[in-house]
Amino acid sequence: MRPRPDRIERLPEQYFARLLARVAAAAAKEGEEVIDLGRGNPDVPPPEHVVEALAAAARDPAAHGYPPFRGIPALKEAIAARYRDVYGVEVDPEREVAVLPGTKTAIVELALCLAERGDTILLPDPGYPDYTSGVALAGAREGRVRLDPDAGFAPDLAAAPRNGVAALYLNYPSNPCAASAPPGLFAEAVRFAEETGAAVVHDFAYADLVFGGLRPLSFLMEPGAKEIGVEMFSMSKSYGMAGWRLGFVVGNTEIVERVNLLQDHVRAGVFRPIQEAGVAALTGPQATVEERRALYEGRRDRVVAAIPDTLSDSTFYVWWLLPQGLTPERILAESRVAVAPGEGFGPSGAGWARISVATPDDRLDAGLKRLSRLAAP
Repeated sequence: MRPRPDRIERLPEQYFARLLARVAAAAAKEGEEVIDLGRGNPDVPPPEHVVEALAAAARDPAAHGYPPFRGIPALKEAIAARYRDVYGVEVDPEREVAVLPGTKTAIVELALCLAERGDTILLPDPGYPDYTSGVALAGAREGRVRLDPDAGFAPDLAAAPRNGVAALYLNYPSNPCAASAPPGLFAEAVRFAEETGAAVVHDFAYADLVFGGLRPLSFLMEPGAKEIGVEMFSMSKSYGMAGWRLGFVVGNTEIVERVNLLQDHVRAGVFRPIQEAGVAALTGPQATVEERRALYEGRRDRVVAAIPDTLSDSTFYVWWLLPQGLTPERILAESRVAVAPGEGFGPSGAGWARISVATPDDRLDAGLKRLSRLAAP
C-alpha cells in the first residue's frame, strides 16, 4: 500500500481521544473511582418534545430517503427566526444559512472553503483543539493569537499578522477560557477583516450558557459582520443534542454558498428526522434552555467557591489557574480526578486546566471535595 497522503499525516493528535485514553488508563489502575471532570459532554438530555418530534418523523416511511442536500426549508427558517427574535439580526434563510451535521464539521469545512495551501488561519490561543485539524487538512499555516487574561481573554489583534491571512477564528463564550466576548472585540474583528481581507469565523456553540445576567451576544449583531464573516451555531449545548450532530453556518452569503457547494459533493444532507427535531427545538417551548443554563450556573458557583483561582462567566466550563507545582497529571494520580490540561488548548494554556460542569451533581461534588484538598494553600 502507498504511504498515507500528506493531508492525513498533517493531522495533529486528536486531543480529546488522548484525554479519554489517559482517563481510561487511570481507571484501570487500583484505587478510588476516577471522576472525569475533563470532558465537555452534556449530561442533560434534550427536551421531551424534541425527542418526540424525532420519533414521530422517523416513523414516516418517506423520511428514510435522501433529504434535501441543503437542508429542509423549515429548519433554515427556524434558525433565521431565532436570530431575528433573540439577537435582532435579519438572516435570509435561503442564502445565509447552511445546515451541517454539527459545527465540528463546519470547523473543518470552513477552513477548506476559506484558505488556499500556504494561507494563514489565525486561531485563538488557548482555543478549541479541533480548529487545528481544519487548518491541517486545508494545507494552511496555523497562526496563534494570544487571549489576554488581563483583558477578559480578548485576542491581541494588534499583534496579529496582516499578510496572507485567510481567516480569523473567534469563540465566545470561550472554550476553554469560559469567558464572554469582551466589549468592543467584535468591532475590532470587523476592522481587522476589512484591513486584511480575512474572513471572520465565530464559533457560537455556547450561545445560551452565560451567567450573572449577561446577554448572549452574536457576532452578527455587529455592524458589518455579515459582510466579512459567518457564525457557527450548534444545537448541542443549548438543547442537549450533542450526539444528534446538527449545526449551522450563518452569515455571509458567499461563505455560506461555498459551504453548501462543498457539502453538495461530500454528503447527502442530514437525516430528515433530526432536522424535524431541530425545528421542534428552535420553535417550541424554550423553558428548558433557561433551566439548563441555570443548572450550569449553579454548578459553576460551587466550583468557584471550592477552588481558588477559577474563572467562568459562561459555557459549562471553569478555567483554573493551577497552583505552582500542581499539574493535571499529579491531580489524576493523587486525587483520581481528571481535568483537561490547559496546554492542549494552545501554548498559552500552559499552567491552566479546564473543569467541566457538564457532570451529574453527585460526581461533581465528589470531585470538588477531592480537588479542594489538593488546591488548598
